[in-house]
Amino acid sequence: MSKAILYSYRRCPYAMRARMALRVADIEVEQIEISLRDKPQAMLAISPKGTVPVLQCADGLVIEQSLDIMRWALKQNDPQRWLQRAEETEQLGLVQRNDTDFKHWLDRYKYAERYPEFSSLHYREQAGFALLNDLEVRLVRFPYLGGQDPCLSDVAIFPFVRQFAAVDANWFSTAEFPAVRRWLNGWLESDLFMSVMAKPVKPS
Repeated sequence: MSKAILYSYRRCPYAMRARMALRVADIEVEQIEISLRDKPQAMLAISPKGTVPVLQCADGLVIEQSLDIMRWALKQNDPQRWLQRAEETEQLGLVQRNDTDFKHWLDRYKYAERYPEFSSLHYREQAGFALLNDLEVRLVRFPYLGGQDPCLSDVAIFPFVRQFAAVDANWFSTAEFPAVRRWLNGWLESDLFMSVMAKPVKPS
C-alpha cells in the first residue's frame, strides 16, 4: 500500500480521537467510513473484532485500538508535544478512568432505559464521581488537562465528555461543571475537531 488505511465511523468517540491524532501528526491516510450494518469485508479480514477505528499501516501493520493508533501516530510526528505531556502518571490515570469507569456509567446514562435498576439521575451522578468532578478541579486551575497546553489526554477524553453533555444538553448547560464546559466547547469549536468531523467525500 502507498499509504495507511483508516477504517472509521464519524460519530464514534474512539474513532474521533484517533483521527485527531493522525491529523495533528500530519499522517496521510485513506479514510474509509464504514456502515455499522454492513462492515467492509476488508476490515473484518484484518480485524475480526469488527469495531472502529482500525488502522492498516502502509507496511501492513494493523493497529486495532484507538489509543494505540494515537500513540503510533504521535511517535511518528508530535509537533505539539501531545505525547510527552501525557506520559505523566496522573495523565495516564485520567485516560484509564475515562475508558473504564466513566465509559461504564456514561453508557448507562445514555441508555438508562436498558438499565432500569437505577434512574438516569443516578447514572449521571456516578459518571460525575467517576471522572467529571476531578476534571473540573483540574480545569479550574489550567486550561487543559495537561496544564497550559493540550496533550493526548485532552483529545482522548473530550469525545466522551461530548457524549455525556449531549444526553441532557439543557441540564449540562447550567451544571456545576463550568470549567469542563469551557474546555469542551474549546475543543468542539477547534479547527482540528471540525476538520476531522467533516463528512468524507464519497468517490464519484
